[in-house]
Amino acid sequence: MSEPQVNRHALAFIFITMLVDTIGLGIIIPVTPKLITELTGEGMSEAARWGGWLFFVFALMQFFCAPAIGNLSDRFGRRPVLILSLAMLGVDYLITALAPTIFWLFVGRFLSGIAGAAYPTANAYIADVSPPEKRAANFGLVGAAFGIGFVVGPAIGGLLGQYGARVPFYVSAGIAFANALYGFLVLKESLAPERRRKFELWRANPLGALVALRRFPAMLGLFGVIVLMRLAHDANPVIWTYYTMLKFNWSPIQVGYSLMVVGAMLAFVFSVVTRIVVPRIGEVRSIYLGLACGTVGFMGYAFASRGWVLYAWMAVWVLMGLAGPSLNAIMSKLVGPAEQGELQGALASLGSLTSVAAPPILSNLFGYFTSDAAPIYFPGAAFFAASLCLGFAALVFAWARRAPQPA
Repeated sequence: MSEPQVNRHALAFIFITMLVDTIGLGIIIPVTPKLITELTGEGMSEAARWGGWLFFVFALMQFFCAPAIGNLSDRFGRRPVLILSLAMLGVDYLITALAPTIFWLFVGRFLSGIAGAAYPTANAYIADVSPPEKRAANFGLVGAAFGIGFVVGPAIGGLLGQYGARVPFYVSAGIAFANALYGFLVLKESLAPERRRKFELWRANPLGALVALRRFPAMLGLFGVIVLMRLAHDANPVIWTYYTMLKFNWSPIQVGYSLMVVGAMLAFVFSVVTRIVVPRIGEVRSIYLGLACGTVGFMGYAFASRGWVLYAWMAVWVLMGLAGPSLNAIMSKLVGPAEQGELQGALASLGSLTSVAAPPILSNLFGYFTSDAAPIYFPGAAFFAASLCLGFAALVFAWARRAPQPA
C-alpha cells in the first residue's frame, strides 16, 4: 500500500468544517459567566466554580465516549462520525439557550461531551490523507482553524451578548447545524474500505484504547506529556473569562477582543510558524521550544498587573502551539494506517481524563485565592500552576525520548 497522498481539497474541507465549529464555540465563551450568574444569582467567584463543574461533565463524557467514537471511525469511516458529532453540538447549544435552570446547562454539556470527538476524528482524517513527513504541518491546520475561529467567534459573541446572554447560544446552534449540513453535502470519506478494521468492544473504551497502544514503549512517556500539556492548557478555557472580569473588570466585549487577538496569533503560529519552524529545527526541538514558551507565557499571565500586559504575554504563550502538532506527528508515526482513529481517540480520551480533573482543580484554585479564606489574594494561581505543569512536561518528554522505539 503506497503512502497516502495529500488531498488539498480534503484538507480544505476539514479546515472549513473545524473553523465553523470553532466559531460557534468561540461565540458563547464571553457570555457564559453572565448566563451562569443569571441562573444561580451568585457572584463571579462562585460562577467560576459552576463553570468548572460544567467543564468537568463535558470532559467526563468525552473521556468515556472518545475511544468508542474513534474506533467507530476506524470501522465506518470518518465522515459519518464527524457529521453526527457536529449535529449533536447544535442540540447542546439549543438546550443551553432555552435553559430555565442551571441543571439544563449540565444536560447540554453532557450531550456536547458525547459529541466532542469532532477534533480527534478530524485529526484521524488528516492522518489518512497525509504522508508521515507532512503530518506535523497538516495537523497544524486544525490548530489554525481553532485560532481563526477564536478571532471571529468571541468578537461576535461579545457583540451579541449586548442583546442578552442567551442570544449567542441560538446563533451557535444555527452555525453547528449548518456545519453538519455542509459536511453532509461536501465532505468526502478519507478512510478507504480496505483500511478499515472491525469494531472491537475491548478497544472501544478508555482503558482498552490505552492498553491497545502499550506495545509502543515510547507512548507511556508521551502520554504523560499530553496529560501535563492538557492540564496546563485547560487553565485558559476554565479561568480566562472569570480571571479577566474579576481582576481587570473586563466586559464581555473586552473578553471577546482578547480571545480574538490570541486566536489570530495562534492561527498565525499553526498555519505559518509551524510550517517554517518544524521542518528547520525538527519535531523534538519544536516541542521543547513550545513547552518553554508556554511556561513563560502562563507565568506572565499569573503576575500581570494590568490588562494590557496580558496582550504582551500572549505573543510568547502562543508559541506553545509548536508543541502539539509536533508531538501528534511523532505519535502518529508509531501506529499503522488502520489505527490512526484509535490513536486519536485514545489521545482525546487521555486529554479528557485530564480535563475531568482540571476544571475542579483550576476553578477551585481561582475561587479559593480570590476568597476571604485565602492567605493571599492571588487570582493568577491557576496560571501559575499551569506554568509549573509545562516545565515538568519538558522533563517528562526528555525521559520519553530514551524509551525503546518499535522495530
